[in-house]
Amino acid sequence: MDELPVIDLFSPDRFSTANSVRQACIEHGFFYLVNHGVDEELVKKVFEQSSNFFSLPIEDKMKLARKNHRGYAALYAEKLDPTLSSKGDSKESFYIGPLADDLNQWPLQEDLPSWKSTMETYYQQALSAGTKLLSVIALSLKLDEDFFEKMGALNEPYSFIRLLHYPGDLGSSSEDIYGASAHSDYGMITLLATDGVPGLQICRDKSKQPQVWEDVPSMTGAFVVNIGDMMERWTNCLFRSTLHRVLPPRQERYSVAFFMDPNKDCIVECLESCCSEACPPRFPPIKSSDYLRERLRLTYGS
Repeated sequence: MDELPVIDLFSPDRFSTANSVRQACIEHGFFYLVNHGVDEELVKKVFEQSSNFFSLPIEDKMKLARKNHRGYAALYAEKLDPTLSSKGDSKESFYIGPLADDLNQWPLQEDLPSWKSTMETYYQQALSAGTKLLSVIALSLKLDEDFFEKMGALNEPYSFIRLLHYPGDLGSSSEDIYGASAHSDYGMITLLATDGVPGLQICRDKSKQPQVWEDVPSMTGAFVVNIGDMMERWTNCLFRSTLHRVLPPRQERYSVAFFMDPNKDCIVECLESCCSEACPPRFPPIKSSDYLRERLRLTYGS
């Protein structure tokens, strides 16, 4: 496949960066982000802490079972592609949401001493990288770079860390079981860190049958960034939220996704720079929380 573009977040030439981001979001919906400002040692610690949690006995993990979309989701609890006949995706995950609202669930300090502080620091650094990237995305859409801040989208953004663990070969013969079945993300942008084990694939053209899937190799020190459905909606389908999936890994695999989503009350409606008489808005305005609630209901069937 053509290599995905590499975007340097701290390049001094912001307009050239914005043009590269625009091209990446129109053509691929995916790109690598380097120089993102998230400390490499911290990323390593997050992977270590994630592994420590997932290696606890299942009964300990289930004490933190998912509620309010925070906490632990066991193997097969999710099916990202509801058309599949399988029992669910072969991964377990742990969600950490906005730090201010006291809904997060944390492992006990005595079990995993620096777990909470590591995750909170990572949340803040990833949020800061995402905010900087959104100012470049605003420029790439011919808007002021503080557009998303001014409209209130980043005032208490509804962002989540999602720790993911794919246990590797589960000895299943079902062809329908994926690590993560085909889906596009729901929000604005996702920043993904991986442990280098392959498995992530993208399908650039979701309307084409049969679908063509291409591997996304991991790049040391880079986030893999993708555009979510909400951003596709905001840009009137100019930017693409690209279908992606994770193949059933033959070996154990960890990844950490940071979903950057706007404030719950933010109204997502077609941006002025993305519509015209010839290209009118395709979607009605919708409140961010209503949109996300419906998408999550479809994923979890609840």
